[in-house]
Amino acid sequence: MVNSRKKSVRLLAWQLLQQWAEGGVFAETLVSRTAQQEGLSRPDRALLQALVYDTLRNMALLDYRRKQLRSGKLEASLRWLVLVGLCQVLIQQGADHASVNETVAAAPMRARGLVNGILRNAVRRRDEFAAELPKLPPAIRYSAPNWLVDRWVDAFEEQEAEALLATLVQTPSLFARVNALNPPKNIPEEWEPLPRIDDWYRVPSLPQEELRAGQVYMADPATRYSVRMLAPMPGERVLDACAAPGGKSAAILAATQGKVHLLATDAEAHRLPMLKANLELLGGADVEVAVHDWTLPCPPVWQGAFDAVLLDVPCSNTGVLQRRVDARWRLTPQEITRLAGVQRRILEEGAKAVTPGGRLVYSTCSIDAEENGAVVQAFVDAHPEFDIREEHLALPNREFGDGSYAALLVRA
Repeated sequence: MVNSRKKSVRLLAWQLLQQWAEGGVFAETLVSRTAQQEGLSRPDRALLQALVYDTLRNMALLDYRRKQLRSGKLEASLRWLVLVGLCQVLIQQGADHASVNETVAAAPMRARGLVNGILRNAVRRRDEFAAELPKLPPAIRYSAPNWLVDRWVDAFEEQEAEALLATLVQTPSLFARVNALNPPKNIPEEWEPLPRIDDWYRVPSLPQEELRAGQVYMADPATRYSVRMLAPMPGERVLDACAAPGGKSAAILAATQGKVHLLATDAEAHRLPMLKANLELLGGADVEVAVHDWTLPCPPVWQGAFDAVLLDVPCSNTGVLQRRVDARWRLTPQEITRLAGVQRRILEEGAKAVTPGGRLVYSTCSIDAEENGAVVQAFVDAHPEFDIREEHLALPNREFGDGSYAALLVRA
């Protein structure tokens, strides 16, 4: 439903960030819901998303600049509006006139002079700020919590950690994989093929027509490792245990020419009808979907029933902070430890579905060892019937796309 009293996109961005700060709702949900409620055009929705996401990605740096530009306390609601304005001036670097004037217009009348003064001062000092940037501490320069910076320096050493942080503050690319079972007749010129990665393209926007036709699906190149390790073969019975939204299931279908008996499960029942429809559209002739929470016992009917099991478990999202823009501000070391416990339970139960001689791939979109190698090693130590055959950690600063981890386990 279109709102008859159209609000400016800057005003909407300000309101959404205040709602986000109250907690409980992800930025992605807020943007999607608001765009629908306000009847935003595609360009206005894109602008709203860019303003909200870029402000959150760069929040620590923008807040640092705000304090440089105006000493003293600023009321909480106005702080978010100033950050939206600074994001446009210092990060997005669009037209200064529109960035400043339209942000000022979104402010309450009593505060317009204040907001205008801060933003115009930022424009004047932009070169000074750029020169100072390399000297700032990484937690400010790359807008990351201090504990996470320290954790990554310990894990990857300082130079690698800084390259990783620099990558994760950037706006991510959008990737599409061609469905080998039903490829488009013509690849649009604006699609950029990825070197040495067949069938994957960097696309400028969602390829709506090709998606509706089942000719492509949206997936990040980092997802390819888990399906390659799983190596599903035609005729096998395969379980994708945490399947929604279905990108890895689609890759399983492509790898087997659709000639696979695929069970795709998810803990959320409302996701299953769309999941099944998508997989059938992509060429899955023998696809079953079922609801199951894999922190609970493996149903007896599935025990030892599958040649290959893929466990893409819930995680901290540390490999996808470009896309999950608010994850870095919600995450804590204690949450990573909690998630590792959940992951271990899922691995314990999912492994029961593997037939003797079968394969299991454990994967995450995390780059944290506590959720990855540590979980897998603890499981194998307790289950000598499983053997680790391969592991891969994808870091987004080294590869196309997101960060991820995958490990191949084979059951004796």
